[in-house]
Amino acid sequence: MYGRYTQELGVYAKEEAARLRDGGGLRRSANARSRSAELLEYEKDPCAKCHAQKWMYGGLDSNMLLQYLAWVTYPVVLITFSAGFTQILAPQAVGSGIPEMKTILRGVVLKEYLTFKTFVAKVIGLTCALGSGMPLGKEGPFVHVASLCAALLSKFMAALFGGIYMNELRNTEMLSAACAVGVGCCFAAPIGGVLFSIEVTSTFFAVRNYWRGFFAATFSAFIFRVLAVWNQDEETITALFKTRFRLDFPFDLQELPAFAILGIACGFGGALFVYLNRLIVECMRKQKTINKFLLRKRLVFPAMVTLIISTLTFPPGFGQFMAGQLTQHESLVALFDNRTWCRQGVAEEFDYISHSHAWKHPQINVFITLILFIVMKFWMSAVATTMPVPCGAFMPVFLIGAAFGRLVGETMAAMFPDGIHADGSVYPIVPGGYAVVGAAALSGAVTHTVSTAVIVFELTGQISHILPVMIAVILANAVAQSLQPSLYDSIIRIKKLPYLPELGMGHHEKYNIRVEDIMVRDVRFITLSSSYRDLQEVLMTGQLKTLALVESTDSMILLGSIERSQLQSLLSLHLGPTRRLDHLRRHAQDNGTHTLGSMGTMDSPPSPPSEVSLTHISDSLPQIAEWEEQQLDEPVDFNNCKIDPAPFQLVERTSLHKTHTIFSLLGLDHAYVTSTGRLVGVVSLRELRKAIEGSVTVTGVKVRPPLASFRDSGNTTSVSEVTELHKLWNRHRVNVWVCVYVHFVFVCMWVHECVTCQNLAHAPI
Repeated sequence: MYGRYTQELGVYAKEEAARLRDGGGLRRSANARSRSAELLEYEKDPCAKCHAQKWMYGGLDSNMLLQYLAWVTYPVVLITFSAGFTQILAPQAVGSGIPEMKTILRGVVLKEYLTFKTFVAKVIGLTCALGSGMPLGKEGPFVHVASLCAALLSKFMAALFGGIYMNELRNTEMLSAACAVGVGCCFAAPIGGVLFSIEVTSTFFAVRNYWRGFFAATFSAFIFRVLAVWNQDEETITALFKTRFRLDFPFDLQELPAFAILGIACGFGGALFVYLNRLIVECMRKQKTINKFLLRKRLVFPAMVTLIISTLTFPPGFGQFMAGQLTQHESLVALFDNRTWCRQGVAEEFDYISHSHAWKHPQINVFITLILFIVMKFWMSAVATTMPVPCGAFMPVFLIGAAFGRLVGETMAAMFPDGIHADGSVYPIVPGGYAVVGAAALSGAVTHTVSTAVIVFELTGQISHILPVMIAVILANAVAQSLQPSLYDSIIRIKKLPYLPELGMGHHEKYNIRVEDIMVRDVRFITLSSSYRDLQEVLMTGQLKTLALVESTDSMILLGSIERSQLQSLLSLHLGPTRRLDHLRRHAQDNGTHTLGSMGTMDSPPSPPSEVSLTHISDSLPQIAEWEEQQLDEPVDFNNCKIDPAPFQLVERTSLHKTHTIFSLLGLDHAYVTSTGRLVGVVSLRELRKAIEGSVTVTGVKVRPPLASFRDSGNTTSVSEVTELHKLWNRHRVNVWVCVYVHFVFVCMWVHECVTCQNLAHAPI
């Protein structure tokens, strides 16, 4: 292997290309006459039997019916198993995982989303879903899996060492780094992974987490590619989809308008994909009959979707017109190819092996094939991503964008068959560059991220098209963000997760809503003089995570907050079995009996069960009840309780914009509202979200003015603002008159003194 590159790379490439055309091409054409091209392709691959579906399909080439059954049965079984296994073990593993992680990083606690059961269900379900060959992605599930690993590792370290590993802030930092790891090991793109995770999961990002994310993502990408070398899939660590575009003249400036149009079109396509995905889910939920049927027969929907998609991609059938026999990886390798398919010849001087032959059909041209591929994959991916299996949508969208870019590139190559003329030189158009631009633009439009450009550069190993990629991605984002939310925000709305939406651009000044308009005034609290009975009632009637601690019911001075678990520990410690048995032991000693001693509660060894007096045990039940009633009336001892002395507080006049910024920046789920230190209300994510969406209908929430029609503070003024303004003006007017009066008095006194002095000066001695 070391002697292969003893000569210059350019000379070797030319000789190798000539050898393949002269010798290898003849051998391939001769073999193609005897066996099918698909079977030959996988016989040359030492890992051919890893593609079980195609291996079975190629081995049954003598019977088309058996081929169809093998082609369809394999993915149906895998998808059905994935859906059933995930539903039984952990339904939280269904879907992408990025919307849930986005919600968790905003400060919301989602139960069972970061547990070991979810980890097992996610890994096994995702393996089966990806192995089925359906148009599903792995980027979102990889983020969820990495976050699960981080959460489980944090729990393990906290159990061993405690201390800083039990800090909630440190767990959030671990999850932020884990999101970068998921993207980094999915695409072997550490830089793009960190940037993508920041754009997708965070509104505000702490700079101190940068090095943690880069460190973890770099090692994940390194190990991901090293495993490929160890498995002999690669000779060294290279890009996942390595391209061979020209470096001296990758594109002409005259092609920039075409790249810009491609980006704008991808923006509309990304918005359409998000809308179609949400429309499918909402239609199934609105149809009550279909919804009830799918709830009872949870495996029917994924099985039917898989059967339809597999049937349409069957290679001897309709799949021959849309490269149905290629996997997503093989399709991307072919689409990023630098050869031009619409005419004979290549754009470079060497011809390397790829899967471009699957896109060429004897009856139709390559344009029809690409159009059919784009249209079919578009709705197939939108439907497939709604199946209840662990899956993402990034890779299918990335593939569709690459195909659309390839279509534009082939069109440009057909319009300019001799290439672009510049400075007397002819540079042929490279359609693979358009495919790279389209992939970055469409995936960026669907996810509302710009970091897809960096991911593309790391995926392809080239930055020759950095300018057109950035132009297309920015234009695609501008169009998509003005039409639809991102795919992850759309899923959050569909699942109704407690997530804080963003304020609309340019609407900050129009929101004249304040905290006092949306806060919940009926706040659950405890006082320093509360009894254990009050504590029990508060814990039984509500499910709040934390409770406010005030000085007294009259003053309502906020002293801090106490977690629910701490209050439960206080109550159980005060009314626990140990104190109950101690009370019974003292009562038995006072009465001269040894019932409890026979039960083993004293220092002496327990007596046999036959010696226990059932009469004494039955007599002790009323005593325990009476003792418990006495204990519940005692005041709570907060000395053994951990109190947060500085919970997050807002004042009544805090604006909605500032409240939204504070919640987003600090990842809060609630904040107390105080007035000169007195607790007057509480605001949570629910009230803030409903205020932004303009649909506050919760009982106990004072709405002023109606939030569904925000008033422009620049044109109109609320009644309260007018009242406050008049108060200030009246106070100012009073102060002015007081000042005038005081000055008038002083002037009069000064004049009087002056007159007096003048009279004395002229008086006779």
